[in-house]
Amino acid sequence: MKDSSLPGYLMVSEPGSFAEHTIRVRKPQILADVLATNDYSPAVVAALGALEREIRREPVAPLPEGAWGAEHWADALAPWRRRRWVELPWFLAETYFYRRVLEAVEYFRPGPGFLADPFAPQKRAALDEALPALCAFLDGLPSDADDEAATGAWLYRSLWGNRADLSNIAVQQGTRAAADHDPAALLVDHGRDACSLFAGGRVRRLDVACDNGVMELLSDLGLVDALLGRGLVREVRLHLKPQPYFVSDAMIPDCRETIRALRRGADAALRGLGERLAGYLRAGALGLRTDPFWATSHFFRRLPAGLRAEMSGADLLLLKGDVNYRRLLEDRHWPPTTRLEAVAGHMPAPFLALRTLKAELIVGLREGEAERLDAEDPDWRINGRRGVVHLVGEPMRGARRGGNPASAGPELCYNGLRT
Repeated sequence: MKDSSLPGYLMVSEPGSFAEHTIRVRKPQILADVLATNDYSPAVVAALGALEREIRREPVAPLPEGAWGAEHWADALAPWRRRRWVELPWFLAETYFYRRVLEAVEYFRPGPGFLADPFAPQKRAALDEALPALCAFLDGLPSDADDEAATGAWLYRSLWGNRADLSNIAVQQGTRAAADHDPAALLVDHGRDACSLFAGGRVRRLDVACDNGVMELLSDLGLVDALLGRGLVREVRLHLKPQPYFVSDAMIPDCRETIRALRRGADAALRGLGERLAGYLRAGALGLRTDPFWATSHFFRRLPAGLRAEMSGADLLLLKGDVNYRRLLEDRHWPPTTRLEAVAGHMPAPFLALRTLKAELIVGLREGEAERLDAEDPDWRINGRRGVVHLVGEPMRGARRGGNPASAGPELCYNGLRT
């Protein structure tokens, strides 16, 4: 398919769109929240204020020469030179915004801000609130559930956990962020097929492209425990962000802190989950990975060779959340009836996309379904109330991989630092 025949990107310049609202309203609010939850020097406060003014009315500024990742961002922004933020493609504007926040708080510079997550206070507060909700879910799980039922309970918990998104408080306030399963809200539901794959031993290695931390990551880790603890998979690799990104997106330190919080939990069920997860890490059955790709503006078609080779070794990829879904669809205005297989045939392995809708793009719907939803709920594409469990491809019968999970190799390093 020629580029000229592809649908256009979602643009910030589309009047009344969620993309426009994101840059004009949500991003300045995120900057205000960062200032309100951190005690920064006058220089950092001034830099964050300058970024807000730039977003509101000035052309997009480049990163300083020699800044971490400056070459990537210079290339990405080259076609939009001297444009304002409201004139950019939405995905580029959002991803570059978070890189600029890190520059403003001096995240990559030696000093007080070095590797200090500007969103950490918000994540800590959200984790304190999320643990009791997970505890209630654990208490409600039937002890005699078979493999498919237990996997299904955690799979849908993982899906709806994606509603809890610190970068989009409006979505949280309009949904049940506690991740209650709502079958009627599923627009595509291949959950039963996915659970059958796991129960049938068709997935020996699962790679998870993670999204948000806190509530969503807790749910993801519960799914990991169900799969590894029941022997349904032999190895799980979590692909996490290399740096703070989209406020609540999970990094390796966030994952480790979440497991520590479980192990410190007031409830025995939480502590047991934390201890089992720590055991999987020690045994090598659970691996934590990262790559600079996950914090760039690139779509999945441009996976770097090393990451593509690693992910191709998985029997199934689990792609969590809206950002990964947008990477699949390249943030384009595809017709809602487009087949996901036709758009994302370049992926290195079969995949399962779990996503609650928080962006104005969707594929895989039946003829007339989008029009019906438009009439019922004008904000259905962005308010987080609906979701998809979309399976594309199928693992080969029997295992494609063998060997000892403990031989998976060390965690990757980022910028020369252990992540």
